[in-house]
Amino acid sequence: MITVKEVSSKKEQKEFLDFPLKLYEDNPNFTPPLYMDEKKIFKKNYTYSDCCDTVYFNAYKDGVMAGRISGILQYAANEKNGEKRIRFTRFDAVDDPEVTKALFEKLEAWAIEKGMDTVCGPLGFSDLEREGLLIEGFDKPATFEEQYNAPYYQAHIEALGYEKEVDWLESEIRVPKEKDPNIDKMADLVMKRYKLHWGPAKNVNDFIDRYGDRFFALLDTSYDKLYGTVPFTDAMKKEVISNFKLIVDLRFVAVILDENDELVALGICFPALNKALHPSKGKLTPAALVRLLKALKKPEVIDFGLVGIKPEYLNRGITACFISGLYRMMEEEGIEHAETNLNLEYNYPIRNMWKRFDAVEHKRRRSYVKKLGTEGAK
Repeated sequence: MITVKEVSSKKEQKEFLDFPLKLYEDNPNFTPPLYMDEKKIFKKNYTYSDCCDTVYFNAYKDGVMAGRISGILQYAANEKNGEKRIRFTRFDAVDDPEVTKALFEKLEAWAIEKGMDTVCGPLGFSDLEREGLLIEGFDKPATFEEQYNAPYYQAHIEALGYEKEVDWLESEIRVPKEKDPNIDKMADLVMKRYKLHWGPAKNVNDFIDRYGDRFFALLDTSYDKLYGTVPFTDAMKKEVISNFKLIVDLRFVAVILDENDELVALGICFPALNKALHPSKGKLTPAALVRLLKALKKPEVIDFGLVGIKPEYLNRGITACFISGLYRMMEEEGIEHAETNLNLEYNYPIRNMWKRFDAVEHKRRRSYVKKLGTEGAK
């Protein structure tokens, strides 16, 4: 027998958080989130509590935990897009379609109770969260920024009437053995033509002081039309800055300013943390901290994080500056390869940029959508 219960007690919260860690404990391609960060979703003063309603469900089969799902009513996203949507996120289940069906029926019923007419996802509270269902690339390790899931999730979800809304692609890129000899020249030409220069920073705190507010404004402008994004709130900014202080290294940050020191473009990469966190299931044990510090100090792989370009500079060759900078940084720091993380399938300017590298598109993720009838979930 399958039962689905809304999470309320501390015990149920722990079951919700622990379920994917147990489900994928023997899968080396699963990368857990930081456990202490995930615990925060149940706090009343959570980062997104001022702009979202949430619900969490656990599924039990014959009394044993068999699945979980969360629903998010993202008011800012709905207002921005003129929609009545619920996002589903943190969905995990054993390979039993009936468990998946029971979880989504509960979620859809909650959506209708909230007056919504559509369910979409996997999408988190914002674009800063893990998003997209993995549908290709199951033999590749998930980055720290993205979720891993088993292949059967796709069949389970599509059997319930969910259809593709958008895909993201992820690439593994390496510096080519034969680099384009014109890239550095193009980058220098662009910098001189538009009177640009690389922005300085003494340390991470100085970087945040110099560029923090302007960076968020740039991201809001750059990401405004992208799927699933929402404007930054003060709480979101505080959360990002707090996380940045832990893992940002100025070796992997690029800032471009104009002649008036106005921010034109900014890109941030992060050392890959999947190998450091997998053995401890995302918990910061003493051994995990040693692995984490090692990964931060001398990374073999880097993950691409946030990139923002002022709209009026999009077609002025700024990408050549980034490519030239990436070539130099990866060679100087001995980076084996980089993971691009998610690029929307229709974001051809970004996808085309990776053609300047030895690149392989090796993962695909999907966001689904389903319109809900007035009859609701059964």
